[in-house]
Amino acid sequence: QVLVVESGGGLVQPGGSLRLSCAGSRSGVSIQARTWYRQTPGNQRELVASITSGGSTNYADFVKGRFSISGDNAKNTVDLQMNSLKPEDTAVYFCMMRTKQWDDYWGQGTQVTVSS
Repeated sequence: QVLVVESGGGLVQPGGSLRLSCAGSRSGVSIQARTWYRQTPGNQRELVASITSGGSTNYADFVKGRFSISGDNAKNTVDLQMNSLKPEDTAVYFCMMRTKQWDDYWGQGTQVTVSS
Protein backbone atom coordinates (compact mmCIF):
# COMPACT_ATOMS: atom_id res chain seq x y z
CA GLN A 1 0.00 0.00 0.00
CA VAL A 2 1.07 3.56 -0.73
CA LEU A 3 -0.53 6.45 1.11
CA VAL A 4 -0.65 9.50 -1.14
CA VAL A 5 -1.23 13.00 0.24
CA GLU A 6 -1.56 16.23 -1.74
CA SER A 7 -1.06 19.77 -0.47
CA GLY A 8 -0.75 23.29 -1.76
CA GLY A 9 -4.17 24.06 -3.19
CA GLY A 10 -6.01 27.28 -2.55
CA LEU A 11 -7.46 30.43 -4.02
CA VAL A 12 -5.45 32.46 -6.51
CA GLN A 13 -6.20 35.30 -8.88
CA PRO A 14 -6.08 34.82 -12.64
CA GLY A 15 -2.51 35.06 -13.84
CA GLY A 16 -1.18 33.92 -10.50
CA SER A 17 0.81 30.86 -9.50
CA LEU A 18 0.43 27.90 -7.17
CA ARG A 19 2.63 24.95 -6.39
CA LEU A 20 1.04 21.62 -5.55
CA SER A 21 2.96 18.95 -3.72
CA CYS A 22 2.31 15.25 -3.35
CA ALA A 23 4.04 12.81 -1.06
CA GLY A 24 3.82 9.05 -1.05
CA SER A 25 4.53 6.91 1.95
CA ARG A 26 7.78 4.98 1.91
CA SER A 27 6.66 1.41 1.71
CA GLY A 28 9.44 -0.05 -0.34
CA VAL A 29 7.21 -0.11 -3.39
CA SER A 30 8.83 0.97 -6.65
CA ILE A 31 6.98 3.75 -8.45
CA GLN A 32 7.08 3.83 -12.24
CA ALA A 33 5.16 7.09 -12.70
CA ARG A 34 3.62 9.97 -10.78
CA THR A 35 0.70 11.83 -12.33
CA TRP A 36 -1.46 14.83 -11.61
CA TYR A 37 -5.11 14.74 -12.67
CA ARG A 38 -7.90 17.22 -12.18
CA GLN A 39 -11.65 17.03 -12.03
CA THR A 40 -14.52 19.51 -12.09
CA PRO A 41 -18.10 18.74 -11.01
CA GLY A 42 -19.94 16.64 -13.55
CA ASN A 43 -16.82 15.91 -15.58
CA GLN A 44 -14.40 13.04 -15.83
CA ARG A 45 -11.00 13.19 -14.27
CA GLU A 46 -8.44 14.40 -16.82
CA LEU A 47 -4.70 14.03 -16.96
CA VAL A 48 -2.75 17.22 -16.34
CA ALA A 49 0.88 16.09 -16.26
CA SER A 50 2.92 13.00 -15.53
CA ILE A 51 6.53 12.10 -14.87
CA THR A 52 8.15 8.68 -14.98
CA SER A 53 10.77 7.45 -12.57
CA GLY A 54 13.26 8.03 -15.39
CA GLY A 55 12.28 11.68 -15.64
CA SER A 56 10.21 11.63 -18.82
CA THR A 57 7.34 14.09 -18.69
CA ASN A 58 4.01 14.42 -20.43
CA TYR A 59 1.63 17.38 -20.36
CA ALA A 60 -1.93 17.95 -21.43
CA ASP A 61 -2.12 20.49 -24.24
CA PHE A 62 -4.12 22.89 -22.09
CA VAL A 63 -1.25 23.31 -19.59
CA LYS A 64 1.79 23.20 -21.88
CA GLY A 65 4.00 26.19 -21.30
CA ARG A 66 2.25 27.07 -18.05
CA PHE A 67 2.65 24.06 -15.74
CA SER A 68 5.77 22.15 -14.82
CA ILE A 69 5.99 18.76 -13.12
CA SER A 70 8.96 17.53 -11.12
CA GLY A 71 9.55 14.41 -9.08
CA ASP A 72 11.94 12.99 -6.53
CA ASN A 73 12.29 9.21 -6.53
CA ALA A 74 14.23 9.07 -3.28
CA LYS A 75 11.62 11.09 -1.41
CA ASN A 76 8.70 9.68 -3.41
CA THR A 77 7.31 13.12 -4.08
CA VAL A 78 5.96 14.98 -7.08
CA ASP A 79 5.29 18.69 -7.45
CA LEU A 80 3.24 20.64 -9.94
CA GLN A 81 4.22 24.25 -10.50
CA MET A 82 1.27 26.09 -12.01
CA ASN A 83 1.83 29.51 -13.56
CA SER A 84 -0.40 31.87 -15.53
CA LEU A 85 -3.45 30.30 -13.97
CA LYS A 86 -6.82 30.74 -15.63
CA PRO A 87 -10.34 30.46 -14.19
CA GLU A 88 -10.79 27.28 -16.22
CA ASP A 89 -7.96 25.69 -14.21
CA THR A 90 -10.31 25.66 -11.23
CA ALA A 91 -10.70 22.03 -10.19
CA VAL A 92 -9.84 19.44 -7.61
CA TYR A 93 -6.34 18.22 -8.36
CA PHE A 94 -5.43 14.62 -7.62
CA CYS A 95 -2.07 12.92 -7.39
CA MET A 96 -1.73 9.32 -8.54
CA MET A 97 1.26 7.07 -8.12
CA ARG A 98 1.58 3.93 -10.23
CA THR A 99 3.80 1.13 -9.05
CA LYS A 100 5.94 -1.08 -11.25
CA GLN A 101 3.36 -3.76 -10.51
CA TRP A 102 0.76 -1.49 -12.18
CA ASP A 103 -1.11 -0.72 -8.97
CA ASP A 104 -2.51 2.82 -8.79
CA TYR A 105 -2.72 4.82 -5.57
CA TRP A 106 -4.68 8.06 -5.37
CA GLY A 107 -4.68 10.96 -2.99
CA GLN A 108 -7.81 12.64 -1.67
CA GLY A 109 -7.36 15.71 -3.84
CA THR A 110 -6.70 19.38 -3.24
CA GLN A 111 -8.94 22.23 -4.39
CA VAL A 112 -7.54 24.89 -6.70
CA THR A 113 -9.73 27.92 -7.32
CA VAL A 114 -8.74 30.62 -9.78
CA SER A 115 -10.92 33.67 -9.33
CA SER A 116 -10.72 37.40 -8.91
